[in-house]
Amino acid sequence: MAPDLLLGIDIGNTVVKAVLFDLSGRQIARHGVDGTTLKPAPGMVERPVAELWANARAAISGCLAGVDPGRIAAIGLAGHGNGLYLLDKAGAPLLGIQSLDGRAGGLAAALDRKAGEALHAICLQRPWPAQTPALLAWVKAHRPEVYAQAGTLCFAKDIIGFHLTGQRTTEVSDMSGAGLLRLPEACYDPDLMALYGLHDALPLLPPLHQPTDIIGHVTADAATATGLRAGTPVVAGFFDVVASALGSGAVGAGAVSIVLGSWSINQIFADSPARDPRIFMVTAFGPGRFASMDNSATSAANLEWYVRTLIERPGHTGDPFAMVNDLVGQAPVAPDDPMFHPFLYGGRQGAHQRGGFFGLAGWHDEGHLLRALFEGVAFEHRRHVQVLTASGARIAQVWLSGGGTRSAHWPQMMADVLGLPVQLGTAEETGALGAAMAAAVGTGLCPDEAATVARMARTRATLTPDPARQALHDRRFAVWQRLTTAMEPFWADLAGMAQP
Repeated sequence: MAPDLLLGIDIGNTVVKAVLFDLSGRQIARHGVDGTTLKPAPGMVERPVAELWANARAAISGCLAGVDPGRIAAIGLAGHGNGLYLLDKAGAPLLGIQSLDGRAGGLAAALDRKAGEALHAICLQRPWPAQTPALLAWVKAHRPEVYAQAGTLCFAKDIIGFHLTGQRTTEVSDMSGAGLLRLPEACYDPDLMALYGLHDALPLLPPLHQPTDIIGHVTADAATATGLRAGTPVVAGFFDVVASALGSGAVGAGAVSIVLGSWSINQIFADSPARDPRIFMVTAFGPGRFASMDNSATSAANLEWYVRTLIERPGHTGDPFAMVNDLVGQAPVAPDDPMFHPFLYGGRQGAHQRGGFFGLAGWHDEGHLLRALFEGVAFEHRRHVQVLTASGARIAQVWLSGGGTRSAHWPQMMADVLGLPVQLGTAEETGALGAAMAAAVGTGLCPDEAATVARMARTRATLTPDPARQALHDRRFAVWQRLTTAMEPFWADLAGMAQP
């Protein structure tokens, strides 16, 4: 029997997921393993690097329970971008920093003032706090003993690729998304590294592949550890935002992918890279294929914080996210309802931005707070999309994915806030599906991404804006923007108070 399954492995900031799909994109099996988040100091968000492979082993073996591993044609990878993962010179785990980290905020701001324009001219990205080279420069300056031990700079998914194949490699979508490649050529550049103050870090950068390249095959040791068949091809895979876009059904110039996940991801596909300095980043994910993005850590991570901090207290029982949806649906709507700034982990316009509820009154309850949180996240997505369209990008179609799409209310609110029809795909694990799509292309099962999306992605719903709600959100968005501007001096003062 010919292999008829594809395995997608998706490494997020918290969960490692292994998902099996058939060749039509139908999910066959899934297993996820939660990881450990470490916060060694305010603004620092790390994870144990060794745990990534331990959790991936458990996720893969759990997913394969009762499945003949010989049926797996190939394995594709996806993982969160930026942050910083370092292996030492022997390939042992050294440091893992997540993309929610803010320790390099001051360094990134200083670097932007000094060389931001020159950096953007090469990589189409300016420095920001959790950007990989900014974090590496921080480690060089503040933890020189770690920097001296470093042997390889990786991304989250590359750690898993290394353990599966024994090969230290990476690919262009993660590297370009981190501002480490010259664009549009999508190649390493010593002048770029020198601008970051990292001229000596070029040896840390591993061999560079296209996302659909086979980077190696499952080793005998990895097969024993996971239950995979030794010799199974492993494909490099995608920066998870690109994987999620493809997995949701977005493909081709003008396709917009919005991810309601930990990060607010807003990207539009194009045949050539945008050179507008207002855009957060441009990622290359294949020859002549680019995604312009305006992103920030301002999306469903806010709800995750609310649930873990304020709902899951001792004595709580039941599904907290179901409770959230019930509360949001029950709260009456009024034009002067509370507002929320979704900047718990900083904002696109500065790490100094902070979250907050505004306009609370004694008649508001928890449902009003949660709906304000939903709306504040949607407003920041809208602001990001406006940045993309202001640069000349033209929207052909909008696809929405991410954990927030499981909500009974958030997707419709996104359509109302954006004022655009929104497509929802059938796949829940869009990142893993995008990784599986890379594997399909890399092994010749499909000729390219467009054909793979047509074959493996399907739409479950199209949500159109409600005119009355759209008009209300338009009015509130204008007030929300003025509130954001008014808060800037306060946020700056608060950030100054934290300085020694």
